[in-house]
Amino acid sequence: MVKRILCTGLLALCASASADDLFNLRDAGRAFAGWELRTDPAAAAGDVFTLRPDGVIASAGKPAGFLATTASYRNYRLHVEWRWTEKPGNGGVLLHISDGPMDRVWPTSIQVQTKHGAAGDLLPMAAATFAEPPTSAPGAQPVIKARTGQDSERPAGEWNSADIVSRDGTIDVTINGIAQNRITSARPAEGRIGFQLEGAPYQLRNVTLEKL
Repeated sequence: MVKRILCTGLLALCASASADDLFNLRDAGRAFAGWELRTDPAAAAGDVFTLRPDGVIASAGKPAGFLATTASYRNYRLHVEWRWTEKPGNGGVLLHISDGPMDRVWPTSIQVQTKHGAAGDLLPMAAATFAEPPTSAPGAQPVIKARTGQDSERPAGEWNSADIVSRDGTIDVTINGIAQNRITSARPAEGRIGFQLEGAPYQLRNVTLEKL
């Protein structure tokens, strides 16, 4: 089981001895070992997510679904960098992916939005819950707790960063250094970590996880 997340070595976070690298860049042939693709059965992980020579993970953004770790996590600090490569689109980081009801192709999980214009919003997916009330209209779908700070997303084509701290059901989200969201009593409080496929190509780098 791989316990390492992508790191190009450009940032101090990636140099931290306590940060794990989930994409095995030291063995390109096993870069996606420890990950499971949940999408069209005919799609292969290497076709949907590819490792470039510069250590960046490129995602085709389709078919709809998600890539998830096979390992589960509870208390951690997660750093993710992403950018849109064609035009801004929709996507998200899925936290605490768990067995249970599905919402179309989405599993029970807490989504941190990376959608253009909504980076930092939090969504309880399928059977997931948290204590804070949503900001979306009653009965509206999807249920959303919008970010609390001003839009801190960078222009299309530039790298964005999300720093996510999960501790016993409390989740804090920072986008490009700006605190954007916080929830408590999240259920599930632990599970796998994944990246959505929602139609728009994007890239990942410097995705590191530090257990707390």
